[in-house]
Amino acid sequence: MEGNHRAGVAALDKTSKSVPADGDHGGGDPPCKNPSCFFCAMNEPDPSLRRVRIAACFKQIPLDNDPQTVLVLSGLWNVAMAQPDNQEFPSLGLFDCLARLILRGVRDDEWLRRDQNVYVPYYAAHVVGSYVMNKARLAEKAVKSGVVPGLMELMRGKMSWVEQRVAVRALGHLASHDEAFEAMLEFEREIVLLAMDIACNCLEVVYDQFIGVSCSGRERYHVDLVTRGIGGKETEDARAEEWASQLQCWSLYLLNCFASRKRGLDSMCRREFLRRLCGMWGGLANRPSSSPGAIGLIRTLCQSKIGRTNIASSRCVVKCLCNLSRSSDDCLYTAIDSLLLLLRDPDTRHRVLDVAAAPLADLVELEGGGWGDGKRVGERITRAVLQDYHKFKYGDSRLKSGRSQRALEETWDLKVERRRREKLMPEEEVRERKAMVGKLKREGNESFWCGETKKAAHLYTRALDLCLLKMRKQRIVIHSNRAQCHLLMRDPENAISDATRALCLSGGVAARRPHGKSLWRRSQAYDMMGSGRESLMDCLAFIQVRMSGGGGERPDVPAENRIPYYATRMLNRQMNATWLFARVANKKKRTGQGTRKKKTTTACRDEHRVRKCGVKLDRADSTLATHEDKLGWSRRRKLEEGVRTKHRHHQKMGGLLHVMDLEVLRRNEEDGGLAI
Repeated sequence: MEGNHRAGVAALDKTSKSVPADGDHGGGDPPCKNPSCFFCAMNEPDPSLRRVRIAACFKQIPLDNDPQTVLVLSGLWNVAMAQPDNQEFPSLGLFDCLARLILRGVRDDEWLRRDQNVYVPYYAAHVVGSYVMNKARLAEKAVKSGVVPGLMELMRGKMSWVEQRVAVRALGHLASHDEAFEAMLEFEREIVLLAMDIACNCLEVVYDQFIGVSCSGRERYHVDLVTRGIGGKETEDARAEEWASQLQCWSLYLLNCFASRKRGLDSMCRREFLRRLCGMWGGLANRPSSSPGAIGLIRTLCQSKIGRTNIASSRCVVKCLCNLSRSSDDCLYTAIDSLLLLLRDPDTRHRVLDVAAAPLADLVELEGGGWGDGKRVGERITRAVLQDYHKFKYGDSRLKSGRSQRALEETWDLKVERRRREKLMPEEEVRERKAMVGKLKREGNESFWCGETKKAAHLYTRALDLCLLKMRKQRIVIHSNRAQCHLLMRDPENAISDATRALCLSGGVAARRPHGKSLWRRSQAYDMMGSGRESLMDCLAFIQVRMSGGGGERPDVPAENRIPYYATRMLNRQMNATWLFARVANKKKRTGQGTRKKKTTTACRDEHRVRKCGVKLDRADSTLATHEDKLGWSRRRKLEEGVRTKHRHHQKMGGLLHVMDLEVLRRNEEDGGLAI
């Protein structure tokens, strides 16, 4: 009989299978005595009778206590994942069966603990989500079959985060169809609030219940579902991290379905939720192509009046959009689109322009776009930024930020005045300017290598003022060189500005050959500012450019087959900083509620004390501070204070710290060498 059941599982994704009649399974197996056996129904050779028997099985499965129910659902899960548009099983009453199984699993604890029934709600919810993903007709049928109440119970957390994940996924796919969405309005407020809570707190829940728990303390069925029985703790942690990211992204997708229909906006536009929304990245595993994520939800909110008003009043959200718009992240065009929506609204324009004018001014020469309308993104940004510039130029309007005011004036000069002047410029003046630009650039390079960073930046600025707009290659190099000067002067904001302008002139990060050194310098600047996500994405883009060859500025350079060491260090640091559970783990350590033993926690405190005194340790778990060590540290601290005072003195005299940096740059040309 078991041999026939295995054949039935294999037959789930086939149209039919020829077997002997009258319950004789062949191969020496005894006949099956269960009249509602699903696998026997699958092996029925007559298609009409097969459909009748399968429909009868779907009605009987929720009523029986068959230990093979989980095997049936596992087979249905394989079919739903491979053929989500196949309507055979849904037309035979599958959704009614799944809805009743989910409710039984939530309400009947005794049945849930029997055999392997604890797996049933997970598989049932997953099958529902797979079938309703693409077909509106199947979504409408699922809603009429009553799957929503059971999915809501799982979403409320009646079982665990594992079932919550597939329930949110299924509800999100249902909400994406207009017919099914109308039936979900009964639970509108509860769904929105639950999805917001899950998006904000799911990472902490997964960390507490799985990641931060030892292997022996984890739920056995969670481990089986996460890894399918393959791999050890490392595989479990990696898959659990991916699932936690999916739970957060699908919660945001569900919220996006409501926001796009102007539902639940009052709840989603709360200041605290918008602030936390900026930190919901999803990691490298879940990119915007599969889910709009947090930035997609922000753009959807920007399409409504109440959304624009609340987002514009949140300086944190606007700054997040500005940083993303000047990064190598896949979301950069979505962030730009969100800012343009805010600028087009007269009620939010000036508040947003006061923060975003300078970052957007760096993007006015960006080519390409993410909207498929054939227009250059830079031109759209220019029109939005200079929409009412006459009020600033000829009227009394002023922005609160002097930096933003200067950015408006520079944008007007770059896109209007300089174009007009250069059209009327005689050929002799053009040749003189080109010669002067080359001379100033060489002088800037010499000043840079002599340690006169401020003078070099000033010379590069003069060269840029004389550069013609059509001298794109020279402008790319000079902007990138000036970005390096700003890095050494510890001015990350201006370094990001210059590196972004160089990248826009080279075609942007989506170009075939973006400027590699500008990517690396912007990654360093974001690292200096503590923006791990933007630094990581620029570092990855830089590595990709180096591996593909050329780096944009030198097409003749062949591709390299290994990643530079300094890029590897940056990559490791930012991967650790942007780890999905980094914030939760740090919070647990600070509050003393981590999963480590008390002795380990004490060792961490000792490590913190040791590092404060200036000693760098590879491991502090087994290190104890002795009286002699403390005396040595005291003397070391006094010595370091003297060294820092001496460094400050040399900086005033000519910049010894900068000279030390230059020595490092000479040893590692790729790390900081000028793009000469």
